[in-house]
Amino acid sequence: MKFQKMTRIAAALTFAGFVGNALAGEIENQSTSSGKPMSKSLVSVTQQLLNASTNDKNHWLHPNGNYAQTRHAPATQINAGNVGKLKPAFVFQTAVMESMETAPLVVNGVMFLTTSYNHVYAIDAVTGEEFWHYKHKMGPVSTYCCGPNNKGVAAYGDLLFMGTLDAKLVALDAKTGKMVWETEIADPEKGYSETMAPTVIDGKVLIGTNGGEYGIRGFVKAFDAKTGNLLWTFNTIPEKGHEGVWAEKDATGRNMLRNIAKEKELLAKNGSDFYQTLGGGVWMTPAVDTDTRTVYFVVGNPSPDLYGDIRPGDNLYTDSIVAVDLDTGAYKSHFQYIAHDVWDLDAVSPPIITTAKGKDGKDTKVVIHGGKTGHVYVHDAKTLELIRFSEAMIPQENMWVLPTPEGARMLPGANGGVEWNPLAVNSKLRLAYAANLHQPMTYHVEETPYPGGDKLWLGGAFKVVPGEKQWGRLAAVNIDTGKIAWKADTDQPLMGGVLSTAGGVVFTGEGNGMFNAYDAKNGKKLWTFNCGAGVNAPPVSYTVGGKQYIAVAAGGNTQLDFKRGNSVFVFALP
Repeated sequence: MKFQKMTRIAAALTFAGFVGNALAGEIENQSTSSGKPMSKSLVSVTQQLLNASTNDKNHWLHPNGNYAQTRHAPATQINAGNVGKLKPAFVFQTAVMESMETAPLVVNGVMFLTTSYNHVYAIDAVTGEEFWHYKHKMGPVSTYCCGPNNKGVAAYGDLLFMGTLDAKLVALDAKTGKMVWETEIADPEKGYSETMAPTVIDGKVLIGTNGGEYGIRGFVKAFDAKTGNLLWTFNTIPEKGHEGVWAEKDATGRNMLRNIAKEKELLAKNGSDFYQTLGGGVWMTPAVDTDTRTVYFVVGNPSPDLYGDIRPGDNLYTDSIVAVDLDTGAYKSHFQYIAHDVWDLDAVSPPIITTAKGKDGKDTKVVIHGGKTGHVYVHDAKTLELIRFSEAMIPQENMWVLPTPEGARMLPGANGGVEWNPLAVNSKLRLAYAANLHQPMTYHVEETPYPGGDKLWLGGAFKVVPGEKQWGRLAAVNIDTGKIAWKADTDQPLMGGVLSTAGGVVFTGEGNGMFNAYDAKNGKKLWTFNCGAGVNAPPVSYTVGGKQYIAVAAGGNTQLDFKRGNSVFVFALP
């Protein structure tokens, strides 16, 4: 998840971009301010409502639409025939002029959205009038990669749940915005932080962690929704066995040019205690199979990102998709895309549960993931066996050349491919829609010992190639065959996510402020609107009073330095 990062107090350019620590004095004290009285239409978010989200036109109750994370809205009022008539219904401006990655939730006409630095707003989803505004009080140190972002809250009962930059989990009263409880997820002084939107099921709040650039030990944790008590932890870096099987090839069968003999010598010489700083953050919301009570998530890069000699072996479960038991957190299965990653091509985009053709040609339940490599991977949901991978959606070059001190050119660059951008799936068309970026880079390695958890630890750098054009591509992939059905290129790299609708429309935004609608079948651009700042957040759909709305945040992006803003735009038909 990297290229632009921010540093303590002032932004300072490093090998990789900007890295950051926010001090408590930079952020206002925690408080909740009230606007107009909360809508009487607000309802408690029951487990029944959450389970039924796939076919729910009215609400948007999960960051990615449902537990399967398909990001496919069932409403059809806005369709390929009339989407060109979309007009702004309202624009809501926040108090924070900084990158926005929020996927707003909508509960019976009330919208809950977040901003950078952990502000939360409750607004009227039809008029944009503000009900309340919560500002989190940041701790003494918060160390984070890729901007001070927040991707949204989770809702359960009468509470909202948010992870914070200082590695807390906060529960808020949905009606008032007042804090109900707060618990520490991990120690921010060791490099842990939170930007992901959690998910909640059966009273369990599931959340992972950032920190792969600081030498953390990644995890997914489950907390009690009522009390904040820890229920279970799955460590994405096992204490033993993280050396794996010494894989020579990546998921697509290409040789990764590893010097395995040297790695084994280093392991025998130096031991395997480095598991405590091996990285493996979980950046994005897990998917949940409610039938099998299985949680699926993808795991980020090892630490340090580019210097592999200090961490010999496959570095399990980095760069992997993992399945665990919802009730206990016990391991079920995994599949590793890239062993011993030294290119920062971690698995970030959230997994999706859907249906596709199995190896036998019959429909089967699958889990898919869009990789930084530019492939969409299709797995058997029971075993995570790889069924197929798609054609490359963006250019690939010189894979897997090893980083050098002088810099080795390889495509894709460290941002992908598909970065954290959530995919969308139209199961009727059997298409997955992926927002890609093309950003040529060179990879530089530097021997770097562990510097401590609050300091950036890349083991080198990935550098954009000056003068080479960067661009984006929205690609539609047939998940039954892996073939690219259509592609639509954009002037700038795509960062933010995709929404599919039953009306046959696909929405995504660009860093130049353009918010676009495409025909889901053929990729023809049907509509565009300039929001004035980078549209680098996942769109959502909801219906109030029989009227369908499309909402998206336009706040720009720190990682790619797209124009900042502070607004959520909401659109509807006249």
